[in-house]
Amino acid sequence: MHLLHQRGPLHDLPDTPEAYDAVLADVVEQALRRITPEGNLEHPDCHDDIGDTSLGITSLLVLAWQRGKDPRLPEAVRHSLAFFLRERVYTEDNPGYPNLRVRNSGLPYARYVLEAGAHPIGDWPSTVWALLQAVNILDTADGLVDDEQRAALVELAHGYWRWLTEATFFNPQEAGNQAIGCVVGGLALARHLPSAQGESVRERALTVYEREIRAHRVSDRGALLPPEHGGAYDNNYGPISLSFLARAHIVSGEDVFAEDGEALARYIDARLTGGGFDNGGPRYSEQHSAFESVLGLRYFGSRIGADIGRYRGDSRWARHAVKPDGGVDGHFAWMLVWQIQDTTPWHRTPSTTAVRHQLRAGGVSVAFDTKMTPAVVEADGTYYLPAAVNRQHGFGPVLDGFLLCRPMGEVRVRDLRADGLTAKLVTKPVVGRDHILRHVRSLYVTDGTRLWTTVAVERLDGAPYLLAGLPYAADDGDRVRRTAEGDVSSAGALRLTHPTGEGADHFDARSELSQQEAAFALAADPRGYGNPDEGWSHLVTSTALEADPAPGAPADLNVFVVRYGPGAEPLTAEFTGGRNGELTVRTEAFTAVIGDPAGDEHGEPELTLHA
Repeated sequence: MHLLHQRGPLHDLPDTPEAYDAVLADVVEQALRRITPEGNLEHPDCHDDIGDTSLGITSLLVLAWQRGKDPRLPEAVRHSLAFFLRERVYTEDNPGYPNLRVRNSGLPYARYVLEAGAHPIGDWPSTVWALLQAVNILDTADGLVDDEQRAALVELAHGYWRWLTEATFFNPQEAGNQAIGCVVGGLALARHLPSAQGESVRERALTVYEREIRAHRVSDRGALLPPEHGGAYDNNYGPISLSFLARAHIVSGEDVFAEDGEALARYIDARLTGGGFDNGGPRYSEQHSAFESVLGLRYFGSRIGADIGRYRGDSRWARHAVKPDGGVDGHFAWMLVWQIQDTTPWHRTPSTTAVRHQLRAGGVSVAFDTKMTPAVVEADGTYYLPAAVNRQHGFGPVLDGFLLCRPMGEVRVRDLRADGLTAKLVTKPVVGRDHILRHVRSLYVTDGTRLWTTVAVERLDGAPYLLAGLPYAADDGDRVRRTAEGDVSSAGALRLTHPTGEGADHFDARSELSQQEAAFALAADPRGYGNPDEGWSHLVTSTALEADPAPGAPADLNVFVVRYGPGAEPLTAEFTGGRNGELTVRTEAFTAVIGDPAGDEHGEPELTLHA
């Protein structure tokens, strides 16, 4: 079974002018066939996310006319714009809308669902989207739209801005992408207003960004991020926020958007596997945006010198939003306009800078969470997630059902490259059920094809084992599919176990249920509104790789050695203890000396490595 939304890397989409002209030509032909006698360009099957869609198609027709001067388009643009101004501008409060600060303001807004009171909760983002569609038309319609329509569109856009920032609570869904999009709309609108009024709107937009968005950033993996639906990062919406930050910087030239965009881009680079797979988020775990992410990934990937375009997208939305029949939908049209207008080239080579929360070389990568526990391991095209045991999730030693991976103190990290090998040593103080402080030293070494993990901890009584991951997905090149297998070896006995319990809180990788579906089933709210990260945290047990201690370790240590990826030769592991807990590990591919858990004179981990 393939994962529906994780398909090809976004930097594989052709982005030449000719490719974009072909996309616009298809949009034009669909629009000219679809336009109604009244001038409506909405898809016939569109029900929700509809309030901005006709205007979005109009904006694409304007851009197509600007680029190709198709003589059929001026009349279609004027006709469709007249329809929108006449039929899709709402100034009476939507019954049931809960976020108003001023009732009966008379300011215009766009509806998420056209029927009054049917589903008003989505009106705020729909109005942001409509504002963006409107300013894109104002930016590109010179010589196409007459003065009367232009004036009406400027007035409408200004009314949208005031409704968003005066008549309602700002960003009521706590969605960073929507909030930054609103700021972009204000910054772009300001250029079309009289100078004093425009400067006022621009200053207001910058103030809103500083006070309502930047001041509320949340920390994850050492980065400050715009919160997304109550969490730090979401796979679908996080890269859309990055695109909004790119557009904000392009429109305003303000350094703050470049700084925050670069921080988010570096974060994405660190959490993303080399193959572009990722999962997790407070709104969607596996659903990925597509063309909506291209602008930000391309713009900021170039700025930070990293190939974040490897991010996998939903190729069904490769160019623009579509309905199930493949027909173009105007929702998100503004992002296609910006993507076409920006000519930043893709940066296609990986960053060589060692970063705390990522180990990456060749086809191997480990993305670490805030606590420096692997969040995703990639080797030989297979992706491993943290496994679950007794409601505890992660990679690490387990004794009597207790997982030793949550730090009780500072986590120290040492990165090293030597003899074609890339390594990261993580030293983590942990406390078990016996309240004894122990030091778990986890060494990750890769040659770019395989990954060796060596975990050493003070000897544990009983029958400890290493929870070594949940094999979850595999790379088919242009698609990611589900799997419950992986090429893994261990110096001690290795088992692949599956949960014996029943119910949604026991995840069996052999089932057809995806991680996202399982996470939503455990969430407190309905799918699309619940927090899948929170839901997934309720998982009790999962499919898991379990590795026993390697034989021959020093008497005072349990040492586990696991190799992910193909092995032409058997996995071997020999150990020599040294003073103060120093440990020498010899495998078939390298020799490493892991230093005293206390570290050097500054407490930092010590590591030597050679082939």
